[in-house]
Amino acid sequence: MKAFADLVNLLGSSTKTTAKQEALVHYFSIADSKDKVWVIALFSGRRPKRAVNSTQLATYCIEVAGLPFWLFEESYHTVGDLAETIALLLPETVKEEDRESSEPLHYYIEQLKAIEKESEETRKAFIIEAWQQMTQSERFVFNKLITGAFRIGVSQKGMVNALAKTVSLEPSVIAHRISGNWDPSTITFEELLSEDAHNTDYSKPYPFYLAYAIEDNNVESLGDPQEWQAEWKWDGIRGLIIKRNEELFVWSRGEELMTEKFPEYSSLQNVLPDGVAIDGEIIPCVDQQPLPFALLQTRIGRKNVTKKQLQEAPIAFFAYDLLEYEGEDWRTKPLTERRQKLESIIAQASHPTLIISPVVAFNNWPELAAIRSTSRELGAEGLMLKKKSSAYGVGRKRGDWWKWKIDPLVIDAVMIYAQKGAGRRSNLYTDYTFAVRDGDKLIPFTKAYSGLTDKEFAQVDAFVKRNSLEKFGPVRTVKPELVFEIAFEGIAASNRHKSGVALRFPRISRWRKDKPVSEINTLDDLKGMLEVYGK
Repeated sequence: MKAFADLVNLLGSSTKTTAKQEALVHYFSIADSKDKVWVIALFSGRRPKRAVNSTQLATYCIEVAGLPFWLFEESYHTVGDLAETIALLLPETVKEEDRESSEPLHYYIEQLKAIEKESEETRKAFIIEAWQQMTQSERFVFNKLITGAFRIGVSQKGMVNALAKTVSLEPSVIAHRISGNWDPSTITFEELLSEDAHNTDYSKPYPFYLAYAIEDNNVESLGDPQEWQAEWKWDGIRGLIIKRNEELFVWSRGEELMTEKFPEYSSLQNVLPDGVAIDGEIIPCVDQQPLPFALLQTRIGRKNVTKKQLQEAPIAFFAYDLLEYEGEDWRTKPLTERRQKLESIIAQASHPTLIISPVVAFNNWPELAAIRSTSRELGAEGLMLKKKSSAYGVGRKRGDWWKWKIDPLVIDAVMIYAQKGAGRRSNLYTDYTFAVRDGDKLIPFTKAYSGLTDKEFAQVDAFVKRNSLEKFGPVRTVKPELVFEIAFEGIAASNRHKSGVALRFPRISRWRKDKPVSEINTLDDLKGMLEVYGK
């Protein structure tokens, strides 16, 4: 556990990409084989099932540390992270210099898995005993294993690059081999990265190719428009449909196998040729016309989809790209060739839920800019620009693929509640609730926690501390004096919100120091936007 705790500490404290990669390379070079597999799993989102919940974990800490509940709560609100709070509050029982060795990472993960179905007394005894055998940094990591919140300052791309350097393989090969459905409890490090393991898993997906945003709408910098293919950027769930060994698999971008969640696709097994992988978007749709993303949200996260939900939120798959054909990896072929074959496959399949995402014809950049301005009317977020000669890459890269989103919707609102952030923002009030006017009342309608500079966050934090009216746990009611412009991508009706609306991807676009509260937008303004853009 010590080696992993040291790694997590360095990754969380360093801001240098090279230092993080060197630390990962070093770890993969010296760590236990079983530990390496679990680190790959943890850093790619495969977390072990929780053995105890957060309330139980907090209760154990309060008991061991001999603290009153209110002091634990105040400490938690200040630190902002449960795992770190517990690690700091527990009395120190082991010093690194006095200890000969510690159990490896996989030992604790296996033990946590083993006690899942045991009594709470058994689970409590194991966790407390583990705490007493650990240093503070190890406790922090151990608590992270229990809570499942492994955001510690390294991206999956960074881990892939480090692995590639360690075992002398291309990052694209590594990214593909660690994708898909595999169990860190049963597979070895060598098996995971071997070609043989890849060939026996028929469901294994390819990593998605992602795009950077065009900066300042400077699309002319891309050069000759005839070298580029334009497509609509649809608002849905990025997905991958695979048919191999006469079986159909549907994957999300987050590498979640979602085949059972979308039964509409099951009949594609009968019409698609074997050995294909198609990249696209899962979109609510009727008669090939995209519907608001809010409809799809009614189905996300549900284990079983009812007949009523299938009727109210029908979906289709808008196909973007062809990654595999007849069992052969087509990602290195040029986009034009992949697109031609994809169109042929979809035409032959002739299935109502499988739709080719249309290419947007244009002659020059001003013409395309005018087309882009109509995106929201079509239910799109903007355009994708792909070089016709481009291969299908891995992860987010600059050069061949770009997203050119439409300008967001904006509304001016006043901050009425504030809450402390998490991680490096745990000592600052950075999470805000905003309201619009409804006559003489202020109606809360959204939350936002991004969009300001560090300096601006510090200024708002100081305002909150000076101008708090009430306190409800970690939340403070503040004087309604600070006005902000809130940007968002979409709007939908919502029965769960007092305002009657829900915003998609809300964030702060700017601090309106020039605008008094009396001039903020109204609830009627929001409802007007709902009528125009909410469909």
